[in-house]
Amino acid sequence: MGAKIENIAYYLPEGKLDSAGLKEIFPDFDVEKIENKIGIKSRHISGTNETSLDLAYKAALKVIKNSEKNEIDFIILCTQTPEYILPSGACILQDRLGIPVTAGALDFSLGCSGYIYGLAMCKGFLETKIASKILFLTADTYSKYIYDQDKGNRSIFGDGATASIITYDEIDKLGKFKLRSDGSGFDKLIIKNGGTKNKLNAKAEIKIYGDDNQYTDNCIYMNGPEIFNFTINNIPKLIDDTLEINELKKEEVDYFVFHQANKFMLSYLRRKIGIPQDKFHLNLENTGNTVSSTIPIALNQALKEGSIKKGDKVLLAGFGVGLSWGATIIEI
Repeated sequence: MGAKIENIAYYLPEGKLDSAGLKEIFPDFDVEKIENKIGIKSRHISGTNETSLDLAYKAALKVIKNSEKNEIDFIILCTQTPEYILPSGACILQDRLGIPVTAGALDFSLGCSGYIYGLAMCKGFLETKIASKILFLTADTYSKYIYDQDKGNRSIFGDGATASIITYDEIDKLGKFKLRSDGSGFDKLIIKNGGTKNKLNAKAEIKIYGDDNQYTDNCIYMNGPEIFNFTINNIPKLIDDTLEINELKKEEVDYFVFHQANKFMLSYLRRKIGIPQDKFHLNLENTGNTVSSTIPIALNQALKEGSIKKGDKVLLAGFGVGLSWGATIIEI
């Protein structure tokens, strides 16, 4: 008894912020240097009244046929930018999509490792017969939480959503998982205000970090060097552990899809782990870092490009806010 990814689609909002747009906002923005380092030329930005739930809904429409709606018996939404504090966005999507009330629904809050954790949950639900066909969604609109004068984060993050259909399959195509967390680094990527601990502050102090980037505690703060060090120190071992638990050698993996954080970090990881360039996905030029959506977007890209094909074994790895990280092997 097992599980498989049956279908993947993604939706990107119509609004865009390209390098020329960043140059207008930040006259000292070194377009060539930034594009070469982070590998991003353009990122999609949600509209003023466009929410993560709106993006998730549009992504879902791409994978659900009307005839299949009655077959979906669980909806899982991964987001850190919910439309409401409560209720669950997945419950709202059940009604909006016309999926039967017999389907379960839940949200979970996780960032760049969210797709891996979500796949693990899907596999658990399928193997225990809680569900037989799951609509798994990722959606985030980080742009709404980035301070206008935060050059660093505005150049990295983009908005987007994905929808995956995960189903029961007699041949297990979702391998074994390695999931990790280290809450001691919770403050390395954080929005301090807006929860129950610290209310939003209309007069929040403007702070400076990094290369003259500005932010307030109402907005996203990311300690880039610390996140980089966390990734470099933990992901190589994660890959080794994931290969071991799935009884595979690195050479037996056909393709590697990591969270598309930025070009510099991914290139460093690839070289450190020793992955051939032609077996490693690197494509965030026109999407930016879409948080929990980067891995399914990358899978969709790789399938369309022919980088992966039916029967291939693909190692997926996500890492970031939490701090959290995880990996698994899937078969296409």
